[in-house]
Amino acid sequence: MSNSQLISLPSRFDYGYHKPFYDACTEYLNKDGINEIILDFTHVEYMDSSALGMLVMIHKKTVNLMKKVKIKGARGATDEILKMANIQKIIEFI
Repeated sequence: MSNSQLISLPSRFDYGYHKPFYDACTEYLNKDGINEIILDFTHVEYMDSSALGMLVMIHKKTVNLMKKVKIKGARGATDEILKMANIQKIIEFI
């Protein structure tokens, strides 16, 4: 059974969101019973290369802890950026 934690991302997912993103992910990854983080891209309208770096960072942390990260709700340009960067090869889209 999967115990998930949802993290809703802001409309502007860039370096300015690095600390809140890192803090939320770290909190949930260290919580007993949480084995999956779902990143909700529903509201994301803009993302930059640092956001891609944050996704790679969280993926590496989840793999090391034998947990998972997934992406949901990516659409439009955001979805295209994620797919051009081949993020779907390391993070499952749901």
